Amino acid sequence: MIEIIERLKKRAILAPMAGYTDTAFRTLCMEYGAAYCVTEMVSAKGLVQGNHTARGLLAITPQEAPCAVQLFSDEPKSMEEAAAFVCEQHVGVKPFMIDINCGCPARKVAGHGSGAALMKTPELAVEICAAAVRAADVPVSVKFRLGWDDGSRNAVEFANRMEAAGASLLTVHGRTRAQMYASPVDLAGIAAVKQTVKIPVIANGDVVDGLSAKRMLEETGCDGVMVGRSAFGRPWFFAQIAAYLERGEVLPEPEPRERTATMLRHVRLLCANEGDALGMRQARKITAHYFKGLHGAAEFRSRAVRVNTLAELEELAAEVLLVAC
Repeated sequence: MIEIIERLKKRAILAPMAGYTDTAFRTLCMEYGAAYCVTEMVSAKGLVQGNHTARGLLAITPQEAPCAVQLFSDEPKSMEEAAAFVCEQHVGVKPFMIDINCGCPARKVAGHGSGAALMKTPELAVEICAAAVRAADVPVSVKFRLGWDDGSRNAVEFANRMEAAGASLLTVHGRTRAQMYASPVDLAGIAAVKQTVKIPVIANGDVVDGLSAKRMLEETGCDGVMVGRSAFGRPWFFAQIAAYLERGEVLPEPEPRERTATMLRHVRLLCANEGDALGMRQARKITAHYFKGLHGAAEFRSRAVRVNTLAELEELAAEVLLVAC
């Protein structure tokens, strides 16, 4: 963990995002300099019940290390069993940390008492965290929001409870659940959490470039920053943040040739991991992000969501270069 904390000073972390932060994307982000990455959110109940999809999300390759596994649950028993399973029956490289999701605002998660809903039941969250700590032989972290809504901002109290329950690291998304992803992020709210605990704290929310990453670190006093949606179609975002934090250098967006090459590598990794059919279905939602800001982007995005084969995508990429270069 000490080595990881040192990495946080000049690099950003890839946030867990369902449907996006799969092994292919994590691999690219680590190559571009992410401090560490986190798997997609995994159901603890699904994991212990033998759900194939849940167990598939645990796979970590050496190219992604260090990588944490994020679990969610609304009960201590399944969290304890899942944490033990992750440590004992991991697929590929063992995760360096288990992260507990107490921040997901999605109705299908929070509506069943998990994710951000645990901020309304902090006693239960304490039991869930303590259960994971008991079962895991790796550090346990907790990701949460500032509260459920403006009338119940309890992040400081929640952070203290998680630290007491044995968490080794905290990640704070600077919004309430009611805000979902609406701006602005409350940096003062994140700073209050950092000031109240002794363990490392990661700040999350609205990091869009190196300058905003530096500002977040300076204004919150946190040990690192986590980025999510800003990295869609931009795995090089991590190199840009590192350049700014290390040297104050602003790296431009890559030229179209590097963008399209990275996009194609992303999709080839998807197909290698998932098979061509599933890989190409998943590619439809990610390739459009790579065209943002390029000349003719709107047309290319509309065509990207209809490609069926890698050959068709390669043809589209060649057309992008003809127009954009």
